[in-house]
Amino acid sequence: MNKQHFIEYLKFALEAKLQEAVQAANSAREDATHEQSAAETQYDSLSIESAYLAQGQSERVDDAHKAIKAFDSIYELCPSESIVIGSLVSCENEEGDIFWYFIGPTEGGLKLDIKNTVVWTITPASPLGKVLMNKKVHDEFEWTMHGATQEFEITKIL
Repeated sequence: MNKQHFIEYLKFALEAKLQEAVQAANSAREDATHEQSAAETQYDSLSIESAYLAQGQSERVDDAHKAIKAFDSIYELCPSESIVIGSLVSCENEEGDIFWYFIGPTEGGLKLDIKNTVVWTITPASPLGKVLMNKKVHDEFEWTMHGATQEFEITKIL
């Protein structure tokens, strides 16, 4: 796995998420201000619901901008011997299955498929992030996946 290559995919995914949020916010704003959204009776709540949706979508746009800014600050961090924010980590279980994780400042749960390799973004606040933080190559840890506790070894930190 090439970390620089991963970062390019991540930047693209964050930009795509921002564009999706912008489009949704624009659409919700148009719906909220459309003449058919005007209340016809005191019980007609369509315009209020549309306004709330537009506000929520605008907050998604703000969150996407904040995420891009937060990630921009970690792209240039030098590799570390231990897992920190900005580390790209490979873990191997007892069966030889390899799992890749990127420790990000935000956007936990973001899944990237890079040349048939899945990389999950996790945060230090997540349960797995808490376990991984500050560990080093060859450190082992237990983790429950799919209802079964497995032993993992950290094989790479990029």
